[in-house]
Amino acid sequence: MIARPGSGPLRRLVVLRHAKSARPEGVADHDRPLAGRGRRDAPAAGRALAQSDRLPDLALSSTALRARQTWELASAQWGTPPPVHYDARLYAAGVPDLLEAVREVPADIETLLLVGHNPGLEELVLALAGDALDDTLDRVRAKYPTSAIAVLDWHGTTWRALAPGAALLTAMTVPRGVPR
Repeated sequence: MIARPGSGPLRRLVVLRHAKSARPEGVADHDRPLAGRGRRDAPAAGRALAQSDRLPDLALSSTALRARQTWELASAQWGTPPPVHYDARLYAAGVPDLLEAVREVPADIETLLLVGHNPGLEELVLALAGDALDDTLDRVRAKYPTSAIAVLDWHGTTWRALAPGAALLTAMTVPRGVPR
């Protein structure tokens, strides 16, 4: 069954888990860079978003290096990337902090991209999805790997109105770059 639309314009939350990171010895978790695979997969995520016509009006990203690099490589695939706001609350955030950051987004933003980390992102997608198309919900429950993109659609007059169970999970993809 598909969730009944609420009132207000269609809004879209695109949730991108950072690409695969490296684990260099002696480097703090927050400062870990992308691994080679991550540097290939992040541009593939950007291309996938462009090809599916799911480009954001605004991006919110964790301040962790791997999330910032994912954003930079993904958004470099678009003609004109939207503004990005780096938010320290998104690093190692759970659902309450992620939802708080999303609810602060201005009402004129229709499509928002959230770049961050697991397990918080996976838990957010599962909390917001009241229903899903095809097997997308089962796929998120099974695994939300690096570079995964989930797309949640919902109707609301402001982002503050976004509530658990209010969205329809319309897509879940895991773009991968081609090794050279």
